[in-house]
Amino acid sequence: MSAEGPGRHGAAHREWLLERLAHYLGRPVEETDPLVGYELDSVAALSLYGDIEEEFGPIIDLDDIWAHRTIGDLARHMAYRDMRRSPREVRTAFVFTGQGCQYPGMTAGLYLDSATYRGHLDEASEALLPLLKTSVVDLILGEDPRIHGTAFAQVALFAVEYALARTLEASGVVPVAVLGHGIGEFAAATVAGALALPDAARLVALRAAFMQYLPPGGGMMAACASPDEVAPLVAREPGVDVGVLNAARSTVLSGDVAGLQRIEADLAARGVSCRHLPVTHAFNSPLMAPVVPKFEAAARRVPGGSPKLPFYSTVVGGITHGPLHAPHWSLQLTSPIRFAEAARAMLGQQDLTHVVEVGPRPVLTPYLRRLGSPVCIPVCPRADCDAVDLAGVISALDAGPLAAEPAGA
Repeated sequence: MSAEGPGRHGAAHREWLLERLAHYLGRPVEETDPLVGYELDSVAALSLYGDIEEEFGPIIDLDDIWAHRTIGDLARHMAYRDMRRSPREVRTAFVFTGQGCQYPGMTAGLYLDSATYRGHLDEASEALLPLLKTSVVDLILGEDPRIHGTAFAQVALFAVEYALARTLEASGVVPVAVLGHGIGEFAAATVAGALALPDAARLVALRAAFMQYLPPGGGMMAACASPDEVAPLVAREPGVDVGVLNAARSTVLSGDVAGLQRIEADLAARGVSCRHLPVTHAFNSPLMAPVVPKFEAAARRVPGGSPKLPFYSTVVGGITHGPLHAPHWSLQLTSPIRFAEAARAMLGQQDLTHVVEVGPRPVLTPYLRRLGSPVCIPVCPRADCDAVDLAGVISALDAGPLAAEPAGA
């Protein structure tokens, strides 16, 4: 990488931004200071936006000033967006979406248009066939409503995400790091070389089946609140725990439905909005504990190696170097998904130019942008995406164009 790399430019943007904010606020500031904590009023924000436009050109939107947590985050975002810099090596991370983004017919247009994608989805389907006794491709293309049930949702997402990632790689987009959200960790581990496709397929199929047959009764609820805000309420409900940490004020609680409803009432009284998720079980909570012994016993028969790429785990909230074998996958069942921590660590350590969300529709992209991600691109920007959409993604990543292929190719 040249001397004109992002580290040098990031420092320049940071020093410039610190000087301008000190001017508007009338006191020195630090890069770790929160932007909102300084009560920057709308007039000052508009003036700062004009300063940025004058100095660097159209590299940000006005909303970007409020979307970044700290002054340093905004400075890094400015550096990545500064198109006047010398061209640099493209460094892309793949972030794999979790359960909840599936839908009947997902990626059907891409399957029909692209022989490359079709081949990789068929490959994943064949790996799953001995376990499911049904074709995942038929499940997806036939718009089978069973795709919303845990047993099929997880395997279908794994197959789609594996095929999307391999299609990107075949087109010249090779990740320098990977991260998976929940079930997305299995596709991430496969792409990182820690799991062979047949072994990953076996783990996903067993995991999904075991979870499907847990007794119903648990639930999950998204709250526009920080973990610290919900902690006292969760402490009073032994059947509820934090299930997902997506962003500073995006926390998902998981557990007993009655307990979730009591917490919802407490938060509503404080003006905090909540939303119950359409799930049949309390994923990533202690209510998953009954499946752990038999899943761990089955997982011990599957070899798990160490990732050959930096693997950012949402179980530990950061990079993990050890082998991804039975203890990791068992712990994943009951542990909260620490997405925000893992993504923040990856963004801070990997000097990325792009992050690609690998899934059938964008879910994590807004969170990644809020965390100060560089250019963030969903590989499927809309439902019913096709090879034209994929070609646009690949072009944006400076890789070879992927033309739409005839259905009969």
